[in-house]
Amino acid sequence: MRIGELSRRTGVSIRLLRYYEEQGLLAPERSPQGYRVYRPDTPEVVGTIRCLLGAGLPTTTIAEILPCLETDAGTVAPTCPDARARIAGEHARVQSAIENLQRSQTILGDIIKATPR
Repeated sequence: MRIGELSRRTGVSIRLLRYYEEQGLLAPERSPQGYRVYRPDTPEVVGTIRCLLGAGLPTTTIAEILPCLETDAGTVAPTCPDARARIAGEHARVQSAIENLQRSQTILGDIIKATPR
């Protein structure tokens, strides 16, 4: 399939698909005319990329772990021990960020509730 069809199937813009390619997340083949040609499973790969981006992973991390992930009925699972460890590290990073934001939220909430003297 060509890039326009991939864009239609995934709802991801052509520009963003090209960016994914630049980042090493997608590797289409080229037709003799120079057009990008994607494998039939690429829409699922794009879905996984979008899921991982939504979870807060940077594209560099996604490029490293993407070859070690498999998707089955919408569930993404690591197939390599290194990928599992990398994802666990990202999970811990996100958890820490959440805790920091919750502390900030509490402080700001306390300030809002405070009455001036």
